[in-house]
Amino acid sequence: MSAGWFRRRFLPGEPLPAPRPPGPRASPLPYRRPRFLRGSSSSPGAADASRRPDSRPVRSPARGRTLPWNAGYAEIINAEKSEFNEDQAACGKLCIRRCEFGAEEEWLPLCPEEFLTGHYWALFDGHGGPAAAILAANTLHSCLRQQLEAVVEGLVATQPPMHLNGRCICSSDPQFVEEKGIRAEDLVIGALESAFQECDEVIGRELEASGQVGGCTALVAVSLQGKLYVANAGDSRAILVRRDEIRPLSFEFTPETERQRIQQLAFVYPELLAGEFTRLEFPRRLKGDDLGQKVLFRDHHMSGWSYKRVEKSDLKYPLIHGQGRQVTVLDVGQLELQEDDVVVMATDGLWDVLSNEQVAWLVRSFLPGNQEDPHRFLKLAQMLIHSTQGKEDSPTEEGQVSYDDVSVFVIPLHSQGQESSGH
Repeated sequence: MSAGWFRRRFLPGEPLPAPRPPGPRASPLPYRRPRFLRGSSSSPGAADASRRPDSRPVRSPARGRTLPWNAGYAEIINAEKSEFNEDQAACGKLCIRRCEFGAEEEWLPLCPEEFLTGHYWALFDGHGGPAAAILAANTLHSCLRQQLEAVVEGLVATQPPMHLNGRCICSSDPQFVEEKGIRAEDLVIGALESAFQECDEVIGRELEASGQVGGCTALVAVSLQGKLYVANAGDSRAILVRRDEIRPLSFEFTPETERQRIQQLAFVYPELLAGEFTRLEFPRRLKGDDLGQKVLFRDHHMSGWSYKRVEKSDLKYPLIHGQGRQVTVLDVGQLELQEDDVVVMATDGLWDVLSNEQVAWLVRSFLPGNQEDPHRFLKLAQMLIHSTQGKEDSPTEEGQVSYDDVSVFVIPLHSQGQESSGH
């Protein structure tokens, strides 16, 4: 995952700026209402950031639209930390079409209707203002859809093929892919990582072009083909809460693995490769016959896999081999789901005052007594936020209050088992 605009834009060793005292301040970017991307691609709803600090609302961002799986969402602005809410959110149905490169390397839809469908949730916590978070909420889902459409043929295959068109250059290609342990879920992981990288670059260009500064964290959950993928860059958090289990689904963003560090070093200082090596990793060393084909690969920002069209430079000797993880995968199909099994996603404003165990206690206390309420997941999200405000019925220590923006998704998993996620 990128460590750029999705975090704070500081160089290693650079001192952090002194924190600003509480109180309203002007946003570094004039507010504009987040736009929904329209069309057959995807249609997540971005949360409205236009709220005064003294209004302290608890609300749903969907404006009457049905959230996927009836997911509960609530957001609150508190402590007059900033004039506009630095938390942003997006959610919706993810529609993935079959596409292929055209002669001009532009994406051409092979069929106008969706080929695979999934669901998408994302939380963004801005630093230094809401600008980066608003851009991420409006951009990341589109980047992800395009990345998934680029590998969709591999996603629906029994095993991702070495060549996306199914061509067999080397008779032992399936064995190379099998030895690497590459599965369809690795393509989704690779798509998420590449989408983070692409969105990071878009945000960087937009902010630099407008002379703005700032950054944001990103916490994303994607439901696809019976699995839930949780990707994180920053200090937001997601946990699975079941009757007898609490499972972390994300971890604070940490330095890259050694494989990725070496690849990134080669990316920053290509002269170290001496024109003899490629920093990219492939399941096997490529041959001349692979030129022009779309084959499996991964770069420094990826622990998953994707496909690229082979160029002459890719035929050089590979610099590294390895394996790592930065995206958590929950195989929902392997769980014996109960109606009260949920995933809680929240920005750090919640986790600053509530532990995983306290959140799980609140979930388990609330849901069983509200089985007939169709809005119970929304109300649970509101109650979790209420619990960060130092109220008498809060499970936190007396006087413990969150002075940060707080955003929460509560995603019921039981409904997923009742939906078909095929193509």
